[in-house]
Amino acid sequence: MSFHSGFVCILGRPNAGKSTLLNALVGEKIAIISPKPQTTRNRILGIINVPQKKGHEAGQIVLIDTPGVHRPDSSLGRKMMSDVHEALHGCQLILLIVDAKRQWSDEDVVVLDLVKRSGTPVFLLLNKIDLLADKRDLLPLIAQFQPLHNFKEIIPISALKKKGLDELLQYVLKALPKGQRYFPEDQITDQPLRFMVAEAIREHVLFQAREEVPHAVSVMVDQYEEGARLTRIAATIYCDRPSQKAILVGKGGQMLKKIGTAARMGIEKMVGTRVYLELFVKVQAGWRESRQFVEELDWRRQLEQIAGPPRPEEAFPASNVTEGPKAKG
Repeated sequence: MSFHSGFVCILGRPNAGKSTLLNALVGEKIAIISPKPQTTRNRILGIINVPQKKGHEAGQIVLIDTPGVHRPDSSLGRKMMSDVHEALHGCQLILLIVDAKRQWSDEDVVVLDLVKRSGTPVFLLLNKIDLLADKRDLLPLIAQFQPLHNFKEIIPISALKKKGLDELLQYVLKALPKGQRYFPEDQITDQPLRFMVAEAIREHVLFQAREEVPHAVSVMVDQYEEGARLTRIAATIYCDRPSQKAILVGKGGQMLKKIGTAARMGIEKMVGTRVYLELFVKVQAGWRESRQFVEELDWRRQLEQIAGPPRPEEAFPASNVTEGPKAKG
């Protein structure tokens, strides 16, 4: 039996279920999720190794989760859309995921135009079918989408309930060319643990904080020391304004402690040791508009800095950074 492999880009609007689908297909949580839009800010690779079974060929599917397609209005938004375009370049298949419960809109047209310009084969995934009150609505829904583009397949799924995913994997594998294995068989993502830790902390900020705070927050890991029984981590939560810092810290530091405790428990499962976690809160005014700061958030850039010479002191003007209380866990 031949071996199929290739890169598959998951594309869609914010909150369509892209990261939920990635996690469900890989079988591990490698991308954070939340009800808030634009949770995913970076390209995230998930690697699926499909074993050979009777009547089915083996292969390796490299999924690329992308930020939600939107009209960018900041340096952060432009960086996110740049990641989307990079993910589309060189992939062999696009999984265009849409919310089956949501009305088609101008924002969906923007995503579809992006797909059409790519010239790449596309599967349309009608997600969240578990929320349809009457499953007989699926056929007219499929009929509604068919004229929009020459989709190779239109597949109803529920990423949350893991419905239709086995069928999806088989269709994807057949659509990929014959090729070699790109990653070792035991690897499920290309992300370093440092980045996954930062994202785990941000995920709990998304769940705990309110109003505009989640969108104004970024997280960087400052210290990561692995031990046989204990992993020591120090991380900084950056926000836009002192008022947001006050919300993140909370009365008597209670909010920060709550975020830190919840994050630590998740991180311990991730790294397989006990974790000592220190969280700091700093104000970096207008960071979403700073191209330099936004680029610093990319874990690939962070790894380059760790391996290379120290960052110049003038990279972040001290006058523009305000440190807040820290929480230990």
